[in-house]
Amino acid sequence: MPRSAANGGDAGRSSEGSVQVIARAAAILRRLSTAPQGCSLAELAADVGLPRSTVHRLVKALETEGLVAPVSASAGFRLGSGLLQIASANREWLVAQVHPELVALSDRLRETVDLAVLSGDHVVFIDQVARPQRLQTVSAVGVSFPLHSTANGKALLATLDEAEVRTLLPARLRRLTCHTITSLDVLLAELEEVRATGLAWDREENDIGICAVGCTVATGVGMLTAVSIPVPASRFAGREDQLATSLHAACRRMERKLAG
Repeated sequence: MPRSAANGGDAGRSSEGSVQVIARAAAILRRLSTAPQGCSLAELAADVGLPRSTVHRLVKALETEGLVAPVSASAGFRLGSGLLQIASANREWLVAQVHPELVALSDRLRETVDLAVLSGDHVVFIDQVARPQRLQTVSAVGVSFPLHSTANGKALLATLDEAEVRTLLPARLRRLTCHTITSLDVLLAELEEVRATGLAWDREENDIGICAVGCTVATGVGMLTAVSIPVPASRFAGREDQLATSLHAACRRMERKLAG
């Protein structure tokens, strides 16, 4: 075989191997993103379908780069500060890109609009356009809420498969109001509807007197992101279709802008 052909074959195999390593490391990072309290090497190996020795080697390399960090001998590892710094930069970029569309949506509906991301077993607000009203629904950037009781949380959960949701949430969910879904099986059934329609609803499930509709935005930078419109229950009834249609259209515009 000519030397150049042999070298080309070796280079091709090396490239394929590098891609496989990256894919395996990414699988480990995705699994750790669902385990804010940490995950052992044995759990990681079982969940990503790799030998424990391979997972140990990849985790140690990721730890060297600050992308994972040890928790304890029993809890294993969690995401590291290096990855959080990357995520923070991505969040700043995302907010800068979509904020004008959030403002336009808020102006169109005369309601508050929130932008949130998945963070462990909670949803975290990273931007908000608050609408001054006599009755208004305003939280704050940086505040986190449960996934199972919020519209943006449900929208984000619907991007995961059933196994990932079961890993993330307990079988019995915390009750926040008399309307909160507390059964994981019931929530999973609702998530099927969210996947079918692209819209998630909170009907006084997190706070009495507040409803919301949520929809995801594909960012293209590896973040799970959702936009929601929280509305006092007194203004929500009869406006569901208007809110949902406007939100869905705005999210698709955001995706086109992010992809462009």
